[in-house]
This record gives sequence, C-alpha cells and structure tokens, in this order.
Amino acid sequence: MKATLAERAATIGAGKKRGVWLSVLGKGLVGVFLLITVYPVIWLLLSSLKEPSEFMTNSMNALPEGFYLGNYVEAWKTGNMGIYFRNSIFVTFPALIGIVLFGSMAAFAIEKLRWKLKNVVMLLFLAGIMIPVQIVLLPLFQIYFNINLLNSLFGLGLVYLVFGLPLTIFLFASYFKSMPNELMEAAVVDGASIYQIFFTLAFPLLKNAIVTVALVQFFFVWNDLIFAMSFIRDTDLRTIQTGLMGFAGEYGQREWGPTFASIALAVVPILLLYTFLNKLVMKGMTSGAVKG
Repeated sequence: MKATLAERAATIGAGKKRGVWLSVLGKGLVGVFLLITVYPVIWLLLSSLKEPSEFMTNSMNALPEGFYLGNYVEAWKTGNMGIYFRNSIFVTFPALIGIVLFGSMAAFAIEKLRWKLKNVVMLLFLAGIMIPVQIVLLPLFQIYFNINLLNSLFGLGLVYLVFGLPLTIFLFASYFKSMPNELMEAAVVDGASIYQIFFTLAFPLLKNAIVTVALVQFFFVWNDLIFAMSFIRDTDLRTIQTGLMGFAGEYGQREWGPTFASIALAVVPILLLYTFLNKLVMKGMTSGAVKG
C-alpha cells in the first residue's frame, strides 16, 4: 500500500514537472516569436535615430550614439514625406467614413429589411471579395481615363471606398444578424422611421464592429501600393507608400538615416492605432459570432 502511494506521488510529481517544462517551453517559443516580430521594428526605429556618420563608421546593428532627429526633419521636408503623409490622410479618412457609413447601411438593409433579391445582392458583394484586384485594374484604369479621374486623390479615394465595401458589408451583416429583431419591432411600435431605427438604435450598437472594420480597412488603404501607383502620376499627389519608393530611389545607398525615418513615419501610425484599439478590435471580432 505504501509502495502504491509512493508510486502515485512520484507519478504526480513527474506530471507536475512535465507540466512546468511544457509551460516554460511554450513561453520560450512565444518569446522567440515575439522577438522575431518586434526586433525589425525596434531596429528600424533605432536606425532612424543615427547620425549620417554612424552608418559609415559603425555596424548596421550598433545602437545609436545619440538621439538624432535630423533624419526625420530631412525626410519630412527634403524627402517630401510631409506632402505624402498629408495626401494619405486626405485619401484614407474620407474613404473610411464612406466605407463604414455605406457598408453599415447596406448590411442593415440586407439583414433586417424584407425585400426581393436581397440574397442575390449579398452574393454579389461576396463575389466582390473573391475577385482579385489585378483582374479589374486595367478596365478600371480605362474607365478612369475616359471620365478624367486619373491623377486625382478623389478618384483614388473612390477606388478604396468601392473595394472596401464588399468585406465591410459581409462583416457588418454578421453583426446585424445577431441583433435581436425585438429591438426594431419595439422601435416601430413607438413610431420610429427606418432611418431613426438605423441611426439611433442599430448604428450605435456597432461600436466595436465599427472599430474593427475601420482598422482593417485602414490597413488596406494606408498600405496600398498598386492603386496609388496605377492612378497617380504627379509627385505632389503621391501617397506615403508610393512616396517611399521615390524617396528610396532618390537617396539610394547614400542617405540611410532619412530612408529609415521615412519608413518609420509610415509604420508608426499603424502600430499606434492597433496598440490603442486592440481591445476593441478583439471584442469586435468575437461579438458578431454570439447570438444576442
């Protein structure tokens, strides 16, 4: 009996040790993955703070000797990153407002209103998600050429709006599907119109979903290169991603500091947005899957 108890105790102890080692191994793997993911960003930010002479005398992996902000000043003014940054803002945020507004209205009409062919319309929007951008790029370029929308920030923002709607409608539709119909029925009994129901009842309930959709579409618009390169020719109308290509081509191997600073200016807004909105994004990703 004593031997049996001892064997059980030894088995339990071995199981605990195995669990501890597995936990340590798991945390170690997470740490390695985190290091691989975060190190390039840290290296980029540190390299952007080096003086020009440090790139010639020190190793590329060496820490900066000081806190040199001249690279950002040169990138912002001489490299025209201020203009590119402004153009990206002028294109991105109006497009996001249109995507959220029109996408939520379309999803509400598809999921909560009764009308013919709404399922067919939803399938058409789903088809828009599956069609590659490269297939429609040439026909869209010809259309823009015929209606004089080439080389226009308005035309570029319109492209982002149209291509952002299919995924947005699909995501918002899932949230509206989980929204109880009793809320709308009670509003109708109180005499609310369809527009009052949407703007005062349905739309405010999409707070987490709006943050999630807006952040996903922000990544798409802010990081876009193919549309900006296809429809914008003038240097003064370039967005930040196309501006980075011209900036690197202009300075090449000679000015690494301003090049790293310009890349940091393009990356930092995305990191800050995700850092501050991470919790709302996680809630938005899960709330639509729960039947409320």
